[in-house]
Amino acid sequence: MTERRASAFHLCLDMQRLFSPHGAWANAWMAGVLPNIAAICESFAGRTVFTRFIPAPHPDAEIGTWRGYYRRWSTLTLEEIDADELAIVDELRPYAARAPVADKRRFSAFAAPALAPILNGARTGTLVVTGGETDMCVLATVLEAIDRGYRVLVVEDAVCSSSDPGHEAALTIYRSRFAEQLGLVTTRELVEQVAARAL
Repeated sequence: MTERRASAFHLCLDMQRLFSPHGAWANAWMAGVLPNIAAICESFAGRTVFTRFIPAPHPDAEIGTWRGYYRRWSTLTLEEIDADELAIVDELRPYAARAPVADKRRFSAFAAPALAPILNGARTGTLVVTGGETDMCVLATVLEAIDRGYRVLVVEDAVCSSSDPGHEAALTIYRSRFAEQLGLVTTRELVEQVAARAL
């Protein structure tokens, strides 16, 4: 029997109203990467999973430094936040409606209990990572994906951060480290690879 080739899967991180330019945790650069993420969703139809960052119910529901984190951001706990803020942004909602959505309470996408079964079921070998933030949830996800043995492609014009220095620092790490495990691509390069059946 011929072994099925491991597939590439698109992992779109936390593109929620909460992080949109008008959200409570505003990320001004999100608007600029949305068209690229939409193009990648088109190319990876049936091979995309979205994550959502879900805050703690209240600070005392958390452990360790997360308790202090939510005391600092108490207005964004589940007790206080408008539930609509947790939704995927309107521009990506048509894609999210046809894709699995995995909820997480930590920075790494792998904190979402639903994610590993989705990737394992698809025999995923390569993770294409988009979304936010480049130097937080993307970074945490990339490092854990590498530890789990995935080949990682970060789409450099489809990730964003509310911190310009943090974004650039993370991209520098991605460019200069993990040569055997991580690559940087542009949206155009990625879409061309998919069209050529190279992914």
